[in-house]
Amino acid sequence: MCFKTLALGAVLMAAMCPLTHAAEHVTLKNGFELDCARREVVGDKVRLYLIEKGGAAADSNYLEVAADSVVRVETVADVPEPVVAQKIQGPVTIMTAPTKEEMHEMLANAGEAHHIDEDLLASVVRAESGGQVRAVSRTGAQGLMQLMPGTANAMGVQDAFQPQQNIAGGTAYLDSLLTRYHDNVALALAAYNAGPGAVDKYHGVPPYRETREYVARVIREFNRRKQMALVAQAK
Repeated sequence: MCFKTLALGAVLMAAMCPLTHAAEHVTLKNGFELDCARREVVGDKVRLYLIEKGGAAADSNYLEVAADSVVRVETVADVPEPVVAQKIQGPVTIMTAPTKEEMHEMLANAGEAHHIDEDLLASVVRAESGGQVRAVSRTGAQGLMQLMPGTANAMGVQDAFQPQQNIAGGTAYLDSLLTRYHDNVALALAAYNAGPGAVDKYHGVPPYRETREYVARVIREFNRRKQMALVAQAK
C-alpha cells in the first residue's frame, strides 16, 4: 500500500505572520488553492486555519503544510461566508447515487490524482455515508465523504452533494491528513473523523468510542476488499 506525501506549503514572511481578520487565498505548487482565515508558523510548517460558518476559524480545524511549496498568498478583503454557495443547489446537482461503474471511475481518478489506494477511498465512502449522495450528519457533514462546510470550502468544493466534487474534495483532505501524519493511515482516519486537533491532543487515536470504531470499520472494509481481490486473482 503506497500513499503519496504531498509537499504542501505556504509562502512565509520572514517572521511569524500576525493573526488577521482578512482571509488569505493560498496557491500551492501542485495547483491546489484554498482560502484560510489565518496562518500560524509552527517550526518549518504553517498551519492554515480553515474558514468556518460566519468567517471564523476553529482552532482545531486546520491543515498543516510544509513551508517551501506555495507559490502565492493573496489577501482577500472580506472573509467569505462558506455556506452561501452550499445553500443554492443548481439544476445540475446529481440527486441519485452514481452507478457502480461511475463510482469506480470517480474513486479511481481521485485516487490516481493523490496516489491514494482506491479501495481505501471506497472504504471511507462506505463508512461515512454508505454511498448515499445526499447524506447529512447531525453535525452538518454532507455527501459521500461527509465534508463539513468549512472543509468543503477549503478543498474547493462548490456543491458537496455533487459526487465527483465531494470525492475529489474528500480525497484531497484525506491526502493532507496522510501527509500530516506521515502516511499513518490510522491517525489520518482518526483525524478525518474527529478532527486533527483531537489526534494532536491525545498524540494518537483519540479515546472516543465513535472514532475508534470508525477507524476499525474503515480498515476492516479495506482489508476485506483486498482479500476479495486476491481471491478473484487466484481463480
